[in-house]
Amino acid sequence: MNGYEVNWLELAAAAVGAWSVWLSTREHLWAWPTAIVNVLLYVIVFREARLYADMGLQAVYAVISAYGWYHWKHGGANDTMLAVSRARGVTWAWLAGVAAAGSLGLARLLATTTDAALPQLDATLSVTSLAAQWMMTRKLLENWLVWIVLDVVYVGMFTYKSLYVTAGLYAVFLVLATMGWFSWRESLRRQAA
Repeated sequence: MNGYEVNWLELAAAAVGAWSVWLSTREHLWAWPTAIVNVLLYVIVFREARLYADMGLQAVYAVISAYGWYHWKHGGANDTMLAVSRARGVTWAWLAGVAAAGSLGLARLLATTTDAALPQLDATLSVTSLAAQWMMTRKLLENWLVWIVLDVVYVGMFTYKSLYVTAGLYAVFLVLATMGWFSWRESLRRQAA
């Protein structure tokens, strides 16, 4: 045994997070309020692990989740439920530029002003996660592809930091993101028919 003790707050945050992402794959509005609970719990977990970019990311997620909740409910034509759509080239270019600049800036800030454990990786994952989350609020199908890539890297980072419950959660997120991709793609096909 390596002395690892289960952090019950981390376990609770992981359970709520898995439920929230599962609800997202189903395009269910309750995905957003459960996401808010999840991210508020993870603020504490990440503070204790000295993953400050991820800690700050959770606070931003709370705001984005409130926006997503509203936008999914009222963002469609004539104030109706938002439908799944595809990301356009200009959206990809804009998001890539913002993610690259934001990652570099945040990594520098973390490296020079904190005792961050993994400043570049933490910053890159955090900023790219914000881009993916924004894509989800807009119900862009490709958000799931971005999450799949992020989840693979997150599993490795959280394992390295001995956050095994969170690493397991991100492995579950990887499965859910794959399910979300297929589910939303089918939803898009039904809309086109």
